[in-house]
Amino acid sequence: MNPKIDKSIFWPSILLVVVATFLLVVYRDTAGPVIEGMMTAITYRLDWAFEFLTIGLFIILIWLMVGRYGRVKLGSVDDKPEFSRFSWGGMLFCASMGTSIMFWSIVEPLYYYTGPPFGIEGGSTEAAEYAVSYGLFHWGISAWALYALPAVVMAYSFYVRKDPSLKISSACRGILGKHADGLLGKIIDILVIWSMIGGLGTSLGLGVPMVSAVIGDIFGIEPNLTLNIIIIIIWTIIFSSSAYLGLYKGIRKLSDWNVYMALGLALFVIIVGPTLFILSYFTNSFGLMMDNFMRMSLYTDPISKGGFPQTWTVFYWAWFAATAPFIGIFVARISKGRTIRELVFNILMWGSLGSWLYFGVFGGYAMDLELSGQVPLTEILTEQSEQAVIVAVLNSLPLSLIVSIFFVILGFIFLATSLDSAAYVIASVATKELHGNAEPTRWHRLLWGILLSALAISLTVVGGLGVIQTSSVLVSVPVLIMYVLLSMSLIKWLKQNDHNHVYVKSHKR
Repeated sequence: MNPKIDKSIFWPSILLVVVATFLLVVYRDTAGPVIEGMMTAITYRLDWAFEFLTIGLFIILIWLMVGRYGRVKLGSVDDKPEFSRFSWGGMLFCASMGTSIMFWSIVEPLYYYTGPPFGIEGGSTEAAEYAVSYGLFHWGISAWALYALPAVVMAYSFYVRKDPSLKISSACRGILGKHADGLLGKIIDILVIWSMIGGLGTSLGLGVPMVSAVIGDIFGIEPNLTLNIIIIIIWTIIFSSSAYLGLYKGIRKLSDWNVYMALGLALFVIIVGPTLFILSYFTNSFGLMMDNFMRMSLYTDPISKGGFPQTWTVFYWAWFAATAPFIGIFVARISKGRTIRELVFNILMWGSLGSWLYFGVFGGYAMDLELSGQVPLTEILTEQSEQAVIVAVLNSLPLSLIVSIFFVILGFIFLATSLDSAAYVIASVATKELHGNAEPTRWHRLLWGILLSALAISLTVVGGLGVIQTSSVLVSVPVLIMYVLLSMSLIKWLKQNDHNHVYVKSHKR
């Protein structure tokens, strides 16, 4: 039996996406500054809330891992994990990171070098020491804590409580009760869909110009609108095929290839680059990050008001929080048969390790080019663009043409894994019930894939992607409340259902 769409979520979501996008496109010149102003107000007035939320989630997750509830199995006694640990880890990493990690691991350390935190002088030795360490912090355990909690609550709701819907409203049922099925629940799910689309707008906003710049460099042409549209169409074909094939044949295989290629590229840079510097610099940066973890986590700079934590840390926490429900639903769907401890540990560990690898290798390599004077990357960043920095870094490597082609292919696959996971999740949220291994219908998954692409093309044509990605972060304010509801629901359910849990015995080593 085909799962039925939930019309009360499906139609309002499509209407919201079309109308909001249309209004943002038509009034982009006036909407842009207004939304930017709202964004600034959120990051400056709610900096404390986002920082306490993130550190609070981390504490709850540690409690889940080390406490007895860590042994609770997400499923029945006979349920076995559906995916190998490699495919499972690959899917949860690729769905979350997309092209963002390829882009920011190269560019972000340069920003921190020229505009460092804690009142450090830009371009100084101390600034160079913090350049990669702050990237390791922003893309490490704290970021993944924001993704992990919704995943645990969704997986518990779906596999332990046997709630047949993959909706955030269902995961808040412990606190909302019957309101989870009413108007409040529908509003939560529609907001989740909007935040997913905005989060993907951010990925597209970074990914399309980056791939376009590298392709332009390979063929010696100027990146332009036509090239951007061709890139989005190719992406659509890749991820629509994958989303159409579904979780088992499409998304899993694409993620597997993605991980192999991403590891291959990082390994190549370590071998041909300044190997010892990259390893030594990463070790030092990791030590600085660990040493300053609490300071970085709760840094708001209220006296000198330099704006660093608001511009970077708080913006990142808001952006990650806005996309976290999507990651939570997707990771929950692929985590049947695991324990809570296994789920939390693997999200925090594999997610952080993947991010740290990219920042350590590409951030370290970019900083070496800058500090040794081989390529003036900060000058290129100031005078040209972020995309020009990425092209310059790729061109500095041996076999630069082959590396650039490989980088483009990896970029295509990385974003395709994020987009097909998103089309799958949005279709799941807008589906009434999904029992067992049931998936949203193919036409439904394909429809959201095509809609996401049409949205991306129309926004690229009018230059409105920036407004969409900023508007998605505004959704993170109600998401703050959603995190509190999710945490309270989970703790209440764990205590209520204690006698019904399947506990997996710890293996003695």
